Amino acid sequence: MHKVISNKEDGMDRSEKFTEDLELLVSKLSQDMHGKARESLGRLKDRLFELHRSNVVKINHSVMELVCAKPLILKGYEVEVEYQLDGALTCDLYATKGDGSLVVEVETGFIPPEHALDPSTYLFARIASKITRYSNYAGKFALGVPPHYVLPIPKVLLMPPRDRTLEELNTLKNVCDLYYKSPPVTLDEAKNARLHSIYLIDVDNAAVQEVDPETYVKKLCGVP
Repeated sequence: MHKVISNKEDGMDRSEKFTEDLELLVSKLSQDMHGKARESLGRLKDRLFELHRSNVVKINHSVMELVCAKPLILKGYEVEVEYQLDGALTCDLYATKGDGSLVVEVETGFIPPEHALDPSTYLFARIASKITRYSNYAGKFALGVPPHYVLPIPKVLLMPPRDRTLEELNTLKNVCDLYYKSPPVTLDEAKNARLHSIYLIDVDNAAVQEVDPETYVKKLCGVP
């Protein structure tokens, strides 16, 4: 028997459940936070409440953003969630400290139903597109992922820009163009893109581990 999906769960609608879950998470995250840091995390929570009322964000993604935001706040960053970079592009986390800036895109590995027959190619193109587009908007760019999801990072984007060949860049662009054409990824974006860090976001334990991309690929992806 198929379960009927309802807007209410055990007498609680989705909006109430979203609020309850985020309140519980922030209470857990802020136990060792004080003063301005605690206020900053609360402000991000309120921003996500507002966006959820407009049906812009969902719970799984939002909790990962908050867990990832905590260590950045404690390091002295000013953090924003769902930050508009330009008219067509919004990033998950935008953090600034002094003259430095950091963009973090959270990836859950979700595959839309329309890509059920090409999940690996779709995810590869999605990650490639994220790195090439977003890394040009900040001094540093990072991807945030749950520990159980292994990112399909394009090998060419792990190389220094000077070592990337035109053939490799065209191949990357052609894959991205299969899914992202408005606007398309440019060769200049692909050539200059950089991935500086991977944040392993452990929501269960409200913890984050930062690793460099090369170490991530070698240890988690089994690359020698």
